[in-house]
Amino acid sequence: MKLTENDVTSEEVFHQRRRFLKLGAASIVANAALMNLLASEKLPTSNLTYAHDLNKNNLVPNSFEQITSYNNFYEFTTSKEGVKPLSYTLNPKPWSLEIDGLVENPFTIDVDDLIKKYTLEERIYRFRCVEGWSMVVPWIGFELGRLIRDAKPLMKAKYVRFETLYDDEMFPDQARGVFGAIEYPYVEGLRLDEAYNPLTLLSVGLYGKTLENQNGAPIRLVVPWKYGFKSIKSIVKITLTDKEPLNTWQKANPREYGFYANVNPEVDHPRWTQKNERLLGKLFKQKTLMFNGYEKEVAHMYANMDLRKFF
Repeated sequence: MKLTENDVTSEEVFHQRRRFLKLGAASIVANAALMNLLASEKLPTSNLTYAHDLNKNNLVPNSFEQITSYNNFYEFTTSKEGVKPLSYTLNPKPWSLEIDGLVENPFTIDVDDLIKKYTLEERIYRFRCVEGWSMVVPWIGFELGRLIRDAKPLMKAKYVRFETLYDDEMFPDQARGVFGAIEYPYVEGLRLDEAYNPLTLLSVGLYGKTLENQNGAPIRLVVPWKYGFKSIKSIVKITLTDKEPLNTWQKANPREYGFYANVNPEVDHPRWTQKNERLLGKLFKQKTLMFNGYEKEVAHMYANMDLRKFF
C-alpha cells in the first residue's frame, strides 16, 4: 500500500474531531457536517468508555486506516500489508490474562472484566519501529502499574515477563513449526520500574474501539519510549520474576537486539539508521527524538547506564 501525505489526518481535521467527541448527544445529531467528516475518515464506531487525552503535545494521529493496515505481527506473516487480511483467524473472545510469578496475589481475569475493572483513558503516543518507520496512535487502555499493584509483587520481583498466545490454529506462522519466521510464543520483558512508569500502558483499544486483531487484540503492551517490538501483542500471561527475561528478538539475534530497546538516535541498528524516521503518510523523513520524545518522563531510569552497551 502506497501512502501519501494526504492519507494522514490533517491537524485541522484532528482538532475538529476532538471538538466533536466532546459534544453532547443533541449536538451530535444536529451537526451533520461533522457527522459527514467522521464518515469520510472511516473511523470505527466507538464501543469503549474512556477519558480523552488532552493532547498537550499537539500530536496528530495517523488515520485509522493507516494504523490498522500497516502492522508487524509475525504470527500471521512478515508482510506488513499482509497482516490485516490474514488476521481474521484470531478469536479475541473469550480471552483470559494470567498474572503469576513472584506475587502475593496471582490471578487470572477475563479481558472484558479488566475493561470493567479499570477506568480507561486515551493516550496519544508516538510509535517508533526499529525498522525506521513511525506513526502516532490514539491508544485506549490503563496503566500497567495498576494491574501489577493488584497482584502485590514480592520484594524479590525485579522484572516483568510477557507472553503472547500460542495457538497454531489462530496464528498461521506458528503452525509452520521450525519453519516459522521466529520462535514462539513471543516473549518480552521490562524492568519493574519501567513497568510502573505512568507512560506504560496496557491497551485494549484505539480510536474509541476495541483493538483490531492486527493491532494485538484483545490486549497488548504499549511502551512509547521503546522500539515497537517491545510492545507485545495479544498477551495471555504476565509473570513477575527476579531474572531478566530473554525476549524473543534478543534470543534470535543478540548482536542486533538487546533487552532495553530504548529509542536512541545515536545508536544505529546494524541494518537501519535510527537518526531519522519515516512517519507514515509523510513524504520526507523526520529526526528521531531521544527516547522517542519522552526523555523528560523516562531518562532518569537510565541515568547511570551506558546506553550503547545496554541497548
